[in-house]
Amino acid sequence: MATSAAPAAIDALLAILGTAPGLAGARVIDGPPGVNFTERLRIYIGYSPSSDQAVELQQSFAAGPRRRDEDAVISCYAEARGGDKDMRLRRNQVFGLLAEVENALRGTDAAPEAPTLNGAVLWSEVTSGSLAEVQTESGALAGLAFTVAYRARI
Repeated sequence: MATSAAPAAIDALLAILGTAPGLAGARVIDGPPGVNFTERLRIYIGYSPSSDQAVELQQSFAAGPRRRDEDAVISCYAEARGGDKDMRLRRNQVFGLLAEVENALRGTDAAPEAPTLNGAVLWSEVTSGSLAEVQTESGALAGLAFTVAYRARI
């Protein structure tokens, strides 16, 4: 029996976002960034630059001691960067990435299991976000830290 749904939830989130048509131009990354910053649009799952936590979770008895309910938030981060100083463009791009994440987690006829992260959890949703904007001599960057919350029964 699994002690947490977090590993399966992260794997499913990576799979769903990695194949989402609206994110075809973005790189979906598992965990913290590496050293290759050539991609202009990125989404990190299990990482946020403002925190060391990949997942924060709480568990409680679910109608007795044999089953448990798990409520958790997965830290995520979307980033749009470019060599110009067009902050409006970067901001719109990063919120566009977040919109595609939200769309990918909505149930549709083609993907009825998306809100359950393909059956790994009972439900999931985007729950918070925090925008950061940076301009340097090498260009503009908009970063959006956000969380995907879920509830699971284990």
